[in-house]
Amino acid sequence: MAIPTEPIGSIPRPAALIETIIAFHNKKVSNEALEEANAGALRDTIQRFEQTGSPIITDGEQTKPSFATYPLAGLTNLAPDGVEIPFADGHVRQLPRLTAGPFRYGVHAASYLKAARPYTRSPIKQAVISASALSLLYPSTGIPCYPREEFLADLIDEAAADIRGALQAGADSVQIDFTEARLSLKLDPSAGLLRSFIAINNQVLERFTSEERLRIGVHVCPGGDQDSTHSADVDYSKLLPDLFQLNVGRFYLQMASEPDRKRTLQLVNQLLQPDQTIFIGVIDPIDPKVETPVQVRDRVLEAASILPMAQLGTTDDCGFAPFADDTSTARDTAFSKIQARVEGTALASHELGIA
Repeated sequence: MAIPTEPIGSIPRPAALIETIIAFHNKKVSNEALEEANAGALRDTIQRFEQTGSPIITDGEQTKPSFATYPLAGLTNLAPDGVEIPFADGHVRQLPRLTAGPFRYGVHAASYLKAARPYTRSPIKQAVISASALSLLYPSTGIPCYPREEFLADLIDEAAADIRGALQAGADSVQIDFTEARLSLKLDPSAGLLRSFIAINNQVLERFTSEERLRIGVHVCPGGDQDSTHSADVDYSKLLPDLFQLNVGRFYLQMASEPDRKRTLQLVNQLLQPDQTIFIGVIDPIDPKVETPVQVRDRVLEAASILPMAQLGTTDDCGFAPFADDTSTARDTAFSKIQARVEGTALASHELGIA
């Protein structure tokens, strides 16, 4: 059986969609025009995904405002002045702040899956945001009549329903985006914040059977937005031992851009459990140069020399445009990189005699 390969998620939006979104927010086009642009982008993304030969596809997160904030669409109990996430190039992303309870999702991920299904028969992977990321919405000063404990109980219910809904809607697998994991070690080098995040996520995962958790994975990376990162300077070795305490069956690990891959792969091999699959990043979305299939092959062979082949898969380091306004990577470049991942993984499988 060949080495499996899966995408992480987001693809740069077509220019026409971005222009329509801006026009919609400026009240220059109708909701119907926005829906038409969304449908066109989704249809084109799926068609181009399939042309790469990728055995698993995503919807490219074409209609999400961002990978992190999609559940907040339509909510009225938010203020804009939440937690700030600084990136190495100086730009900042800011989360909203919850102003009142109860906390409920405005949108669940299954809606994206259902919108994509009419356009393809290919298996679809669905990305969801972690409960730990959304826990940052709750202000440090608290909310009157809505204690943090009550908020976390509501959050865990909603996050579990988000995953459950995606599985029930037919997702081939569900990927929990946990990009704040590495960042948490920058904010709190003692790892106390990281461990609290893992505890929150494990409370969500407890709602699922061991068989269901084999289809649930977690993605970590140093953040990727506008060709910059928020935590690449945090040593991976400080994250991985705690990360592998998560009760998931799949780990999607940024690795192509890691400066010392061999050392990190050796640590992963020590932590890996028999019922887990490791999808190693072999594509760097931030690097404007498109990898060749041979380069990808060599990265796969490097990983296969250290990790059990039966538990090895490949992926991209990160999404190509996790925020809707990120145009730093060209759409054609993203699909060329995905095709290189698919072809390079196939070359490695052939060389290893498992094609």
